Amino acid sequence: MKIHHSTPKTILAALAVLAVPAAAFAAPAAGSASSSVAGSSTAPRTTVTSCPSGWGSLPESNSRMVQSPVTGVRTGRHPCYDRLVIDLRGRSAGYDVRYVGTVRQDGSGAAVPLRGGARLQVVVRAPSYSAAGTPTYTPANGRELANVTGYSTFRQVAFAGSFEGQTTIGLGVRARLPFRVFTLAGPGSNTRLVVDVAHRW
Repeated sequence: MKIHHSTPKTILAALAVLAVPAAAFAAPAAGSASSSVAGSSTAPRTTVTSCPSGWGSLPESNSRMVQSPVTGVRTGRHPCYDRLVIDLRGRSAGYDVRYVGTVRQDGSGAAVPLRGGARLQVVVRAPSYSAAGTPTYTPANGRELANVTGYSTFRQVAFAGSFEGQTTIGLGVRARLPFRVFTLAGPGSNTRLVVDVAHRW
């Protein structure tokens, strides 16, 4: 009977082979636990936005006339809609917002060209001039009141004039999409008229 004596090199090789599976199983477990506890940035996070519902495309109006003059027009992008904000100096004004075939200039009735597949006529029942007749809103470029490049819905915002106590804004949009209209108080004693147009039905 022959007895084989293992050399130190043979023992070390055997231990190395046995250690590989253990390391293979241990490494992922440690990494998984670490990323879970530390909140590793490698795991993608999905933010789900719940868009408002119940909007429509029929005209919305409020007959209240005020002397609070229009002082500015701004736009903004949101996850579900594009927003038009009209600033007023004083109490909130009435409005008439509707889809039309052609937006018309106040007073002259001339057509206001607008980019996009549909046109919203936004009538603010307030002037863009003071009681003394001094203009309170004088855009640098009446055909481009705001840069809406890259917006999902807005294509152009244009000034259509102010006449007999009301101001008209033309809003070119991608398509006849749902919208909502409301007013906000502030800042201070001022108010804002807001028109939101959805990105989709």
